[in-house]
Amino acid sequence: MSQNETSTNLADELLHEQRQRFAISDYAGPAIVFALFIGLWYFFAQVVLAPQKRFLLPVPHKVIKEGFMVWHSGSDRGLQPILRSLWDSAQVALIGLAVTIVIGMSLAVIMSASRWLERATWPYLVAIQSAPILALTPLIRALIDGARTQRVLVVVLIAIFPIVSNTLFGLMSAEKSQHELFTLQGASRLTRLMKLQFPAAMPNIFVGLRISAGLAVIGAVVGDFYFRQGGVVGIGAQIDIYRSRLWGPELITAIIMASTLGLVVFLFFGWLSRAVIGKWHITTRGH
Repeated sequence: MSQNETSTNLADELLHEQRQRFAISDYAGPAIVFALFIGLWYFFAQVVLAPQKRFLLPVPHKVIKEGFMVWHSGSDRGLQPILRSLWDSAQVALIGLAVTIVIGMSLAVIMSASRWLERATWPYLVAIQSAPILALTPLIRALIDGARTQRVLVVVLIAIFPIVSNTLFGLMSAEKSQHELFTLQGASRLTRLMKLQFPAAMPNIFVGLRISAGLAVIGAVVGDFYFRQGGVVGIGAQIDIYRSRLWGPELITAIIMASTLGLVVFLFFGWLSRAVIGKWHITTRGH
């Protein structure tokens, strides 16, 4: 066997071992953190909390037994009303996120084309990001009819800033030499945008999408608290009902399901990012 073949085999073996270590760490890390989380949960529920307050934080096995394992037992108890409310909030979150993506990316494109528009718009975007939604709820309720429309607007207000800021940063990050090449070729503004700026902005755009996806779920839950409607209520309103009735297992179950919705949406955009740009955009880490 030649020296080159030996070196190639050693490199392949090292690469295989490295992939195995990464695969193990990808599963072992979350499992260890989950075990620590459950341990701390039991510790706080059984040791830290005073006996008269332990009903507020039931232990995990009680949450599973009375929250996840009971389908429906009347009076909004059980997993069925939680899932029904979760579906309602998921619809609001996804509609709001779609509106946010359209408005946010369009605004970023406009801002990237004009420096004075960028400077004129930034203060208002920062103000929207900083404004407490609680202070805006009376205005939203007075100006807009319909609980679902009001909840969608809350989602847009909470989730729009990451989309605009990350998209704008990505559009402005194309190399100067590439811009000069397009200028020499006499490319139009639209061609420059579609062929140069958007491909360069894709990694940043997907970072913004992942952040805004999580914020959209938060916005939907927040909107549920302040803009309720008859019939089906969102998961946020359901959480508030359980809190007021001191139903600990159902309260924790609803919180876990709302968090799971946010995680699912976040992971979906992570998968979409790898599917769209994973083949040509490589993330490196220091060792």
